[in-house]
Amino acid sequence: MKSFTVGELKSHFSEVLEYVKNGEKVGILFGKNKKPIAMIVPVNQKNDRKRKIGMLDGKIKFDHNFSITEDEFLNN
Repeated sequence: MKSFTVGELKSHFSEVLEYVKNGEKVGILFGKNKKPIAMIVPVNQKNDRKRKIGMLDGKIKFDHNFSITEDEFLNN
């Protein structure tokens, strides 16, 4: 991840946007100590990984004809 101070960000804004456009995250540093205060991230970053449902991922099996209505799911 690249990082820029506020002054660098102002003078290299187009370059920073190119980094973000190419999928990179860009940190913004502030003050004498160059403390990280913000991050610019791509809006539409594609994630090819499938989302896991947590610890039980792959351990729960449903019958092929299992179905549940929305009311049953919402416990109405």
